[in-house]
Amino acid sequence: MPNGIDHIVHVVADLDAGEAFYRDAGFLVSSRNRHPWGTHNHIIQLDGSYIELLGIGEPEKILAARPGSFSFGAYNRDFVENGEGLSMLLMNSLDAKADMQAFRTAGISDFEVFDFAREGKHADGATVKLAFSLAYAVDPLSPDCGFAVCQHHFPENFWSAALQQHANGATQLSGVVFVADHPDQHRDFLLSFTGAREAVPHATGFIARTQRGDVDVLTPHAFREQHGLLPQIHGPGLSLAAMCFKTSGLAQTETALTKGELEVHRHAGMLIVPPQAAHGATLIFSPS
Repeated sequence: MPNGIDHIVHVVADLDAGEAFYRDAGFLVSSRNRHPWGTHNHIIQLDGSYIELLGIGEPEKILAARPGSFSFGAYNRDFVENGEGLSMLLMNSLDAKADMQAFRTAGISDFEVFDFAREGKHADGATVKLAFSLAYAVDPLSPDCGFAVCQHHFPENFWSAALQQHANGATQLSGVVFVADHPDQHRDFLLSFTGAREAVPHATGFIARTQRGDVDVLTPHAFREQHGLLPQIHGPGLSLAAMCFKTSGLAQTETALTKGELEVHRHAGMLIVPPQAAHGATLIFSPS
């Protein structure tokens, strides 16, 4: 069963510009990685979860989706052609094969598990082996939002405290915010996908609480009321609108964002970087 948020895919049109944005926002960004299926990425680690900043580096290598197989490259290529933003939510998995079977039983997947491995660089520069298994799920009401679980086969080679020391004070990815016109239509899917025991209702949607991070679903109007800005909407159904971060102190965060000359708003005790400044994503910072 999924046991918390593993990572979020933020796909951008220009990977160098996306990297510069995260550095300007005070995050420590890894070096560029290259996938054999045509996408390139940078990793921004936090405590137990991370952001995958993604670009289409070699479009000629992207394979089309086929029955039973999800094409990560084709999905994100098509997504970014319609605008940058948060394209996928991935939960952590201890057993991707078991999670895939559970997804099939729940009627939210007919894909095979996807396994891949690559070399990585540890914080000390050493080359290490990384390997992952992904099990994809689909909300048929949300064609422009991707879902999967990710099993790390060598987590000791991936996670590094040295890569989690951010100038903006961010320590943890505390949750994500989806927007949907009718949140209740997605309740059963998100419970099956996240492994959360219940969806806690609120006036404008619900929260699925996981072992690592909350999955909040709001109407677009409620998002504007709570965060003081309009969300980025990518299509019908669920749109992944925002990432929420805990920080060691908002003063440190504000200093870093100001140094990076980024647009930032204060709202209801939070610091918020709007989607027009953050390549289609909304970044929400709160004190720990």
